Amino acid sequence: MDLNNFFQNSFLGNTILDYSWFFGAIILGLIFKKLISKYLSHLIFKLISKKRDPSQKIKFDELLVKPIGFLIMLSIIFIGSSHIEIPISWDASNGEQFGLKMLLQKGFSLIYVISIFWIILRVIEYIGIILIKKADLTDNKMDDQLIPFAIEIAKIITIVFGLFIILGNIFNVNITALATGLGIGGIAIAMASKESLENLLGSFTIFFDRPFTVGDMVTVGSVTGVVEKVGFRSTRIRTFDKSVVTVPNKKMIDAELDNLGVRPVRRVKFSVGLTYETSVEQIKKIVMDIQNMIDDHPKTTNIDGEKSKNQEARVRFEEFGDSSLNILVLYYVNSPRWDDLIDVRQDINYKIMDIVKKHNSDFAFPSTTVYLQKNN
Repeated sequence: MDLNNFFQNSFLGNTILDYSWFFGAIILGLIFKKLISKYLSHLIFKLISKKRDPSQKIKFDELLVKPIGFLIMLSIIFIGSSHIEIPISWDASNGEQFGLKMLLQKGFSLIYVISIFWIILRVIEYIGIILIKKADLTDNKMDDQLIPFAIEIAKIITIVFGLFIILGNIFNVNITALATGLGIGGIAIAMASKESLENLLGSFTIFFDRPFTVGDMVTVGSVTGVVEKVGFRSTRIRTFDKSVVTVPNKKMIDAELDNLGVRPVRRVKFSVGLTYETSVEQIKKIVMDIQNMIDDHPKTTNIDGEKSKNQEARVRFEEFGDSSLNILVLYYVNSPRWDDLIDVRQDINYKIMDIVKKHNSDFAFPSTTVYLQKNN
């Protein structure tokens, strides 16, 4: 059989040559897809990135190669399918009337537009990664909080823009009429999503009022931890047990919020219980030595090395307890950091133990003395 005649044989309204073009294009696409997508990824990287950092290039490839490869395969399928016609016997109608042909055209156009906006979203995500790295190098915490928020806004705007393109160009929806309808129904939507809108407005209040920034240690209600991210609806807080608590932004601005990160000092207050065998002279010497020790400690003064009247340490014989003579110890650590607080507390506690032992006293523990009286 002549090869030319073989390729001219018809099957389901298309020749074998048409099918060969279609499947050949797909096979070539699968072979060269990765190579072409990497080339295009590198080309886009050169256009948007001034620095040629290899690590940034690798990250960019991780984000872009897959969506670009998907777009390439769609393009190749489109080129290959241009040789294929739907059999007339299938009664697929034309692209203007509802039928199989319209569904295929609309579906393919929808996936194609989605793949383009997928690439745009990945580019925005990469730009956000670069900006966040730059923000980490600055001392200002505001940019650490603002950049993720701005990236989310850019993504949402891109998605909304993509939806309008899909509705207007693919599904032939009248965008003007749709916008008018949304305006009329906006009140009902706003009432139905009242809480979501309150959280969104809360996020803007957080940015403008700045009661805290990313990295601050805060207490909101029963939650205490470090702020990791402020989003449109909620704020993520990393607690001390390393769990992540998501707090609605409305609660972040309505509830009482204690920003522990902005206070210059951390207060420590506790009682030391001595045994009742401790004499008055011993108590006086213990109180005086603890007072002097805390006054001389380098971490219980202000940063400039001078005491503030509002931050002076106070060591006083406070009360007669049920089973101990209680000494009040109150001082301030000149750092808001948790690590500094526990280190200073440990150091001072060790020294208090040495002072008590030095004056031949001891720490009391809960005890009860029972007196028995014998009746004759």
